[in-house]
Amino acid sequence: MFDRQKKGERAVLLLPYARGDGDAARRAEEFTELVKSAGAEVLGNITARVEDPNPRFYVGSGKADEVAEAVRALEADLVLVDHLLSPVQERNLEKHLGVRVVDRAGLILDIFAQRARSHEGKLEVELAQLKHLATRLVRGWTHLDAQRGGAIGNRGPGETQLETDRRLLGERVKQLTKRLEKVQVQRGQQRRARLRNTVPRVALVGYTNAGKSSLFNAITVGDVYAADQLFATLDPTVRKLDGLDCGPAVLADTVGFVRDLPHDLVAAFRGTLAEARDADLLLHVSDASDEERDLLQRVVDQVLEEIGAGDLPQLRVMNKIDLIEAEPRLVRDGEGRPTQVWLSAATGAGLDLLREALGELLGGDRVQSELHLPLTAGRLHARLKAAGAIAGESVDEHGWRLAIDAPRAVLAALGGEDAGPVRALIERAEASGG
Repeated sequence: MFDRQKKGERAVLLLPYARGDGDAARRAEEFTELVKSAGAEVLGNITARVEDPNPRFYVGSGKADEVAEAVRALEADLVLVDHLLSPVQERNLEKHLGVRVVDRAGLILDIFAQRARSHEGKLEVELAQLKHLATRLVRGWTHLDAQRGGAIGNRGPGETQLETDRRLLGERVKQLTKRLEKVQVQRGQQRRARLRNTVPRVALVGYTNAGKSSLFNAITVGDVYAADQLFATLDPTVRKLDGLDCGPAVLADTVGFVRDLPHDLVAAFRGTLAEARDADLLLHVSDASDEERDLLQRVVDQVLEEIGAGDLPQLRVMNKIDLIEAEPRLVRDGEGRPTQVWLSAATGAGLDLLREALGELLGGDRVQSELHLPLTAGRLHARLKAAGAIAGESVDEHGWRLAIDAPRAVLAALGGEDAGPVRALIERAEASGG
């Protein structure tokens, strides 16, 4: 076994693909960009067709020998694999190649660790990294004399070290989980305050490097870091959005999505992803100059499904039209509702069309009316208040007089046998077109 290095920056890329995979070239290009975003120098790449994964190396032994020769010839100190490896495969490759091996999940986690800035983001990344590391403890270090134990004569310092590592890791995971829960309670209180103010909530989502942060800065008085690289921003940033026909709204910039995002990372980044789940409207930003934008939109939709935001209304935003010399335009469906805006955050072309579409969608989907509830409807009143649907209220001997101002979808989701007055309110609003 070789000794693990703390950091390697001269990398050889191993790019597995399957027969008939027409997306292999795009995957290779994206993985190279991920590696550059992590700060590594790409010395070369080796493709490997994998139909039946080798349980030892994932790739065949011949391909593993080819990678080993490239590592020696190029004097690389790191091999990055564009696939999720099992702990056994990762360790076997490291032993065979003599350098550190990092799979796709480990690479993305490393990038997130570099980019997280907020206290919550750093906690979320560390928690995801520890969960990833937990599967790689066994036989992971060269200082362990005995890896497995239990039988007489087979207990030794190796087993003791492993158990110590596991215990320390488990304790740290518990600490991080508790601290995250506390931070998320605070963020939840801030989110509920926005709900009580009945301000429409909009979240920017999209494939990483689609230009979300640039668009965020262009339509708000924001200062979010934006760069032409993958995962330029990770932490959620919220700004007030003024100048809409429907009144002010709240806009949140979220982390960019990418295919094969590590499950532990999706699970850990509840703070960032909650901004998307709790939104009234999603602005799905795509790079209009990308020939595979339709495929990447499907990847984003799949992640949205995973986090419970797949049913939220979307407005598609085709960004970077200046790169294809296209004209800004607003696309509507058969009922006249805005569905897509073509614009350029860099030049500002089409931003007025985006504001027009937002004003229509956020204003048209809101119910603004008065609702009378008897004092016996306390549970329904509490649910309306928790949903942030009450803009003002008074009470007398006949019950509550409520000024309702909320998205129609929020009211419709209240449900319950006692929600008849709310359903009637929605029906009246639909009949009057308000």
